[in-house]
Order: sequence, then C-alpha cells, then structure tokens
Amino acid sequence: MEFSEHIKTANVEEVVLRQPLHPPSRGTLCITGHHLLFSDREEGSCRQVLLLLRNIDAVEKRISGSSGTITIKCKDLQVLQLDIPGMEQCLNIARSIEILSCLDGVSEMYPFFYRPSDVSLKDQWGLSSPEKHYCQMKELHDRWRLSTVNRDHLVCPSYPPAVIVPKTTDDDTLEKAAKFRQGGRFPVLCYYHRKNGMVIMRSSQPLTGANRKRCREDEQLLQAVIDGSDKGFIIDTRSSQQALQARLTGGGFESKSSYSSWKRLHRQMERGKSLQESFIKLVEACGDGSNNMDRWLSKLENSKWLSHVQTALSTAGLLAECVERDGHSVLVHGSEGTDSTLLISTLAQLIMDPCCRTLEGFLDLLEREWVQAGHPFRQRCAHSAFSHTRLQQESPVFLLLLDCVWQMWRQFPLALGFSEALLLRLAMEAYASDYGTFLCNSHQERCALRVKENTHCLFRALLRPRERDCYSNPLYEPTELAIWPSVHPQSLQLWRGFFLRWTPQAHHLEEVQEEIRNMVTEWAKLALS
Repeated sequence: MEFSEHIKTANVEEVVLRQPLHPPSRGTLCITGHHLLFSDREEGSCRQVLLLLRNIDAVEKRISGSSGTITIKCKDLQVLQLDIPGMEQCLNIARSIEILSCLDGVSEMYPFFYRPSDVSLKDQWGLSSPEKHYCQMKELHDRWRLSTVNRDHLVCPSYPPAVIVPKTTDDDTLEKAAKFRQGGRFPVLCYYHRKNGMVIMRSSQPLTGANRKRCREDEQLLQAVIDGSDKGFIIDTRSSQQALQARLTGGGFESKSSYSSWKRLHRQMERGKSLQESFIKLVEACGDGSNNMDRWLSKLENSKWLSHVQTALSTAGLLAECVERDGHSVLVHGSEGTDSTLLISTLAQLIMDPCCRTLEGFLDLLEREWVQAGHPFRQRCAHSAFSHTRLQQESPVFLLLLDCVWQMWRQFPLALGFSEALLLRLAMEAYASDYGTFLCNSHQERCALRVKENTHCLFRALLRPRERDCYSNPLYEPTELAIWPSVHPQSLQLWRGFFLRWTPQAHHLEEVQEEIRNMVTEWAKLALS
C-alpha cells in the first residue's frame, strides 16, 4: 500500500496551531505517511512540532465558512487544535489523519520505517530471554529446568519458545496440562526468591467446566512445584462468584479435593471494559474546566481509578507476603492470565527483589513479564481515552501497572533506580512508538512479522548513556529490604505527571524535578572531584 493514496493535501500554509503550554503559532502543516509536521514560519521563531499519527486517538472537525478547525486528541492525553484556511483543505487533512492514524497492518506502522543514524538493525534486540534468565539463576538448576516444548508455539501461542518448569515434569506432561488451561497457558515459573527458594508461578484458569473435569498432569505439575513443602497458595484475580460462573462457559478453578496441597485465595480485580471505562471517566474529570472542587472530587471518586490502583497494590502485597514473609510458593491466575496476572506478579517482584528496582532491572522485568509473557499490547492499547471507536479488547492494564509503580516511587523515593520520566515515557510508547518492543500481541506474532529483524528495541535505546541519564533516579540508594507500599486511601494520589501532564501545574512540577536532578548531579560531581 502507498501512503500517498490517503494524502489528498500534503501541505497547507497559514495554519494556526493551538497547543497546551504554548501560545498560538502560525506556520506550515505537512502530513506524511506516519507524521504530522508543523513548522512555525514567523520571524524569529524556529519552532517545529512532530506528531506521530499513531499517537492520535480521535479527530474532530468543524467547518466555519471557508475555513475549518481540526481538534486532535492524542493517546498521551494531549489535545491540539489546528485552524486551517480552506474548507476543502481542512476536510482533506482530517480525512488523511483519520485513515493513517488507524492503519491495521502492523508492518505498515512506523517502527518498521524508523532508522536512527546511531544504531543498526543488527544490534542485539532485547535485554534478556528465558534461556539467559535461567542461566543466570544458578540456584534454579537443582529443581528446575528449561523446557522448549513450545519452540514452535504449538502448545501455547502466547508463551515464548522456552519456559522454566519443575525438573521432574516432562514435556509430555506439559502438553497435556496446557490442554487443560485456557489458551494453553500452563503453570510456568516467573520468579525465584533467593532468600528462601519459594517461587511465583503464573498460568491461565483451568478448564474444569460444569462437569468439574480433572487433569492428572496439571495436578502433578503443581505438586512438583511445592515438592515437600506443606502447602502453596493460588491467588485467583477473580471473585469466587466470577470463578464459579466461569465454569458455565468451560472455565473454572482448582478444586480443594484435586489440589489438596494448595489453598485458593480470591482477590477480585477489574479488567477489560470496566477498567477502560474507569480510565475514560478519569480523563474526562481531568479535562473538566469548571474549577469546581466538589465536582472534580466527585468525578475522581466516580471514576474508581484509584480504587483499581489500591486493589492492585494490595493484591501484589498479599502475593509478596506469601512468598517473602510466610515462605510459600504461589500460583497466580485469573481467566486468560495475560492481564491482572502479569500486573500482580510484576508488582510483587518489585516489592521483594532489589534487582528489579534498578533502571536496567526494571526494564528487564517488563520485558519478561509483559512482552515475553504474552500481554496483548496491540489489542489492549489500540485506543486510549478519547477514541469514539470502542473495541472490546481494549484495557489500560499496562498503564495501571505504571501508575502503581509511580505510587511506589513516590512512597519510596530512594529505593527505585529510575525516575518518573521513565514511567511517562513507557506510558506513551505502549500506545504509539518509534520502536517495535510493544508491537503485536505475542511472541508468535512478533516472530511471524520478523519484528526483531526489522525494528529497533525500546529498552536497548533507554539504556544508552544519554537516555540513561534522563531516566535514572539521582537520589537512588539501593536496599536489600522489601518495600511494602501503603494502600491506605490517604497514601494514594492521582498521578498528576500523567493525567494532568498538559496543564501548567504539572509543567511546573516537571521543571522543579529537572532542577532537583541537575542540583544532585552537580553535587555528585563536586563530591568526586
């Protein structure tokens, strides 16, 4: 497909851009296959604005006489306005933006065309792999092995080719257990706690159905996980009622009689449509310009976003307590095992493991627990909060994770080796990126489209020296202790840096944080000299 087919008007002069935190400016608007480029032509100004079309969530147009106005609402919550002379030019530009911002083909997206001058497509892609992770964890080798049962993605389409499983469990058992779990997501290891040897496993729900079917191989696999321990815990991210209802459609949960060594705990977490609607309501509240405090607080509460943050941190704290304080292994799952499961396992590892709190360790954690573990980024992040199109698969689970991490970062300002700027960057990149890291829904899809061969890796880019300086926490003081976030309502705050990013107040906060960073950097230089 030629992008030019969708561009009826490529350039327009005398366009007025109205953008948050900037005065209106007049200049030239240019549209390409992947970007909108605005160049200020006024004397003494050299301002340019480059907007990735994939970042556009909604386009609204208004015609008035012989000219028109296009309002562009972005996935990063920025809202721009373009005043365009000429009705036909306005309609053409709006139509081009609508089409080019919603291209379906992954290989047509900008990461397949992005070619920075300082890196090569031959450079190493990604930070880790299940194979590398296993090799680095020597403590695992006595009781755990690396299985390549999924090397052709035939056992589980959303798992990577290699996974870590109990050494006593053969591949034939894994294949049979996979048929008993939704989407083939049989229990696999995602975290080994060095202090006591306990583990976190994750999977999808068992397919017990109304007839309460059993799978001996699945039972053997979970028994091999605890191997002599008194018991393990299963944290189901659905309510007990939801788990019972799932039986009617073929799903279900682990019964006490078949999994006698495991105790099941239910912690309901909202997902899917309800989480997306909560996100939309919060963004609407943040865009309310009435300046009425009572109305604002009511809208904030009605969005229920902070209650989702509270539930996620609370459930992750429960998981971490089981492993760290009580010394038990845990299996986490909901229904599909690709959303709340990954959210909880990631936060629990951040609570317990100091290695996950460094800049590189955190990015490695995201790669293992979200990219490799099969979070369907393309489906979940197809639209943000402004889109008029509502797809059933959309859900801001990854954004919820970043919000939870921000809450921890705010409560423990010295314990995390990365800055708020990194979390903001990741939130933007998940929805619209120059890089291929968050493309597709699974490892299988990325392999089919040769994403690693044809795009650049975001995590590698964030660790280059210049970027590392921007995203490191200058106040970082490593600690081996677990960090237990408070989930009391008064301890949780709105993530202003993201939800109010395009307001003057948030802009001033950014400036203050940058000034603090510069001061700390200067002090460090003086201390070394």
